[in-house]
Amino acid sequence: MRNAVYSELSQHPNCYTEKNREYNAFPRIEVRFPSHILRRLRGVLTNTGILSEPRPSASEPFDADEYIERLAWRTPGGGSKGGAEAFDPKRLLEEFENHIEELKQLDEKIQRRVEKLEHQCHREAKEFAHKVQDLQRSNQVAFQHFQELDEHISYVATKVCHLGDQLEGVNTPRQRAVEAQRLMTYFNEFLDGDLRSDVFNNPEKIKEAADIIQKLHLIAQELPFDRFADVKAKIASKYHDLERQLVQEFTAAQRRGEIGRMREVAAVLLHFKGYAHCVDVYIKQCQEGAYMRSDVFEDTALLCQRVNKQVGEVFQSPETVMAKLIQNIFENKLQAHVKEKLDETRRSDIEQYLKNLYDLYTRTTALAAKLTEFNLGSDKHTFLSKLIKNIFSTYLESYIEMEKDYLRTRSAMILQRYYDSKNHQKRPLGGGSIQELKERIRQRTNLPLGPSIDTHGETFLSQEVVVNLLQETRHAFERCNRLSDPSDLPKNAFSIFLLLVEHLCVDHIDYALEIGLSAIPSADAKNANLYFLDVVQQANTIFHLFDKQFNDHLMPLISSSPKLTECLHKKKEVIEQMEVKLDTGIDRTLNCMVGQMKHILATEQKKTDFRPEDENNVMIQCTAACSKVCVYVSRQVERVRKSMDGKNVDTVLTELGVRFHHLIHEHLQQYSYSSMGGMLAICDVAEYRKSAKDFRVPLVLQLFDTLHALCNLLVVAPDNLKQVCFGEQLTNLDRNLLHAFVQLRVDYRQARLGRHFS
Repeated sequence: MRNAVYSELSQHPNCYTEKNREYNAFPRIEVRFPSHILRRLRGVLTNTGILSEPRPSASEPFDADEYIERLAWRTPGGGSKGGAEAFDPKRLLEEFENHIEELKQLDEKIQRRVEKLEHQCHREAKEFAHKVQDLQRSNQVAFQHFQELDEHISYVATKVCHLGDQLEGVNTPRQRAVEAQRLMTYFNEFLDGDLRSDVFNNPEKIKEAADIIQKLHLIAQELPFDRFADVKAKIASKYHDLERQLVQEFTAAQRRGEIGRMREVAAVLLHFKGYAHCVDVYIKQCQEGAYMRSDVFEDTALLCQRVNKQVGEVFQSPETVMAKLIQNIFENKLQAHVKEKLDETRRSDIEQYLKNLYDLYTRTTALAAKLTEFNLGSDKHTFLSKLIKNIFSTYLESYIEMEKDYLRTRSAMILQRYYDSKNHQKRPLGGGSIQELKERIRQRTNLPLGPSIDTHGETFLSQEVVVNLLQETRHAFERCNRLSDPSDLPKNAFSIFLLLVEHLCVDHIDYALEIGLSAIPSADAKNANLYFLDVVQQANTIFHLFDKQFNDHLMPLISSSPKLTECLHKKKEVIEQMEVKLDTGIDRTLNCMVGQMKHILATEQKKTDFRPEDENNVMIQCTAACSKVCVYVSRQVERVRKSMDGKNVDTVLTELGVRFHHLIHEHLQQYSYSSMGGMLAICDVAEYRKSAKDFRVPLVLQLFDTLHALCNLLVVAPDNLKQVCFGEQLTNLDRNLLHAFVQLRVDYRQARLGRHFS
C-alpha cells in the first residue's frame, strides 16, 4: 500500500522524481519560511506518509526541508530578491496552501484505496479459511475410507492364510502319499530283484538315485530281518555302491578343480554315512604336494589359507571341515616333524634339544595364532591349545629338570674352563680345617697368623665368564617363560634364579672375594700389592649386570606370584653377604694403605728434619718423607675413584682421609720442634692439606685445616699463644690437645710456656 502512495505522489507535477533534477544546474537559494508554514506543511507530509518512508526511486531518505525548498524554487516569485522576478511572499503562501490542499486530496484518495485493499484482503482470507475447512472435511472422509480399506485387507489376508493352511493340510498328506507310493514302487523293484527304473540305470541321475536309495535304506532298517533279509541286503548294496560312486565323483571333481560339482556331490553325500569319508578324502588330497619345502610351519599356513576359501564354497559346515583338516595336520605332519627333531638330540645333545624344543614350540604356537583367523567353531582357542598339548605334553613334563641339569652342567663347565685358563686349582672354602680357621681370623683382624696368599694381582673375576653365565640364564628364562605351564612358571623361574645365584654369586663372585680377602697383606707389610680394589671394581660391575638381568628377565615372570618375596629375600641375602666381605676387604685395604704411609714416614722422616743444626741455612720446604707420602696418597685416591661408584666413593675416601689425618697427627706428636722446625712442620702439613683436597670431602679438608692451625702453635711467639688458642679454628678443641702441641716446642721448658698457655 505504501508503494501505491509513492506511485501516486510521483505523478504529482511538483513532486521530486528522476525527471526533474534540473534544479541542480541552478544555484541553491536559501529561503527562510515562517515556522508555522513549515510546521503545517511538514505535518501534511507526515500524515501522507511521505516524510516517514524512503522514496523507491532514490537511494537517499526523503527530506521535507529540501522538498519545500524545491517547491519554493519552482513557484514564481519564490526565488531570490535579486533575480529576474521579485520575491512575492503572498504568492508563495498561496502556492503552499494550494499544494497542501492537493496533498490532502491525494491523502484521502490513497486512504480510500488502502481501505479498499484491506477490505479485499479480509474477504480473501475468509474465502481461504472456508477452503481449508472444506479440505479438512475431505481429508477426514478419505481417512475413514482408508481405515475401512485396511480392515477389509486384513480380513481378506486372514482368510487367505486360513485357506493356505487348509490347502497345505490337504496337500502335505497327498505329497507324502505320492512319495510313499513312489518309494513303494522302487521298493518292489528291489523286492523283485529287477531294477527297471531309469533313475537307477542312468549315471546322470545319480543325485536323484542317491536321494531315493537313502530313504529306502532308512525304511529298510525298520523291516524285520527274517522276512526282508534279501531285499535289505540289496538296498544296502545299492546304498554303498552309490555312496562309493559319489565319493569317486567328488574326488574326480576335486582333482579337476570343479568347485560347483564338488559342492553338489557334497550336498548329496551329507545325508550318507560316507560323508565323513568324503571329508577325509578331501583333506588328504588337499595336502598332496603342499609340503614341498623344508619349512613345515610356513607350508601349513599357506595350505590353510588356500583351503579355507574353497571349503566355504564346497561344504555346508566349513568350520567342521577346517577343524578336521587342522587336526589332521597337527596329529600327523607336525607331530612327526617334532618327534623327528627332538628325539634325535634328546640324548646326544641336550643344548640343541632345548633349543629345538623352544623353537618348535614357539613356531607351533605362532602357527596356531595365525589359524585363529579361520572359522573353527565357537571355542577355537581351546581346540588349538589341546592340539599343541597333545604334541608337546611328553616333552614339557620333563622340560624344567632337563633345563636345570643343562644349566648346572653348562655353568660349571664355563667356570672350570676359566680357572683352567688361569692354571688355578680352585681352593675349597669353609672346610673347617685349622689353616682355614686361621685364614678367616686373619681376614677379620690384623693379627699375623701366617703369610697371605699371593695371587700375583689376579682378581679371579671375569666379565666374559659373567656374560656367558648370564647369557645362558637368559636363554633359560626365555625357554621357561615359553615352555612352562602358567601355574608352574614362577616356581620354575625361581629354580633357575637359584642356579644363577649358586654359580655366579657363590661359585664365582663370592669365591673371588674370599681369595681376595686371603690375598690382602697385613698392615705392616712393605710394598704390598693392594689389588683388592680391583676385585671391588669388577665385583661391582658384575653385580650391576646381575641386577639388570634380575629386573629385565626374572621380575616379569614372578611379579604377580608369591615367589616374588622369596626372590627378593634371596637377592637381599646375597647382597648382604657380599657387602660384608667387601666392607671387610676395603677396611683391611685401607689399613694396608695407612701402614704403607706409616712405613714411609718411619723410614724417610728424621728427627733432625724438625730440629736442624743450622737454623739459618734451612730451606723452607716440605720434607722428603712428606713428598713421598703425598704422592702415595694421591695414587691411592685415584685408585679408589676408579674402583668405586656413587656414594661409595665418598664413603671410602672419607674413611681413608680420617685415617690419613690420624696418622699424620700422631706422627707429628713424635717430634720436638725448634722455631725453624715448626716452620718446616707447617710446610709439611700444608702439603698434606693439598693432598686432602684431592679427596673432595669437606670433613677431611676441615681436619687438615685444624691440624694446620695446631702447627701454628709451634712457631707463634710465647706471648701470643693464648690469643692463638682462642682463635676461630682452635677455640672448640680440647685444651689438653692444645697443651700437648705446645709441649712439642723445644723452648717449652726453657721459656716456661705453661704459664702463657694456662
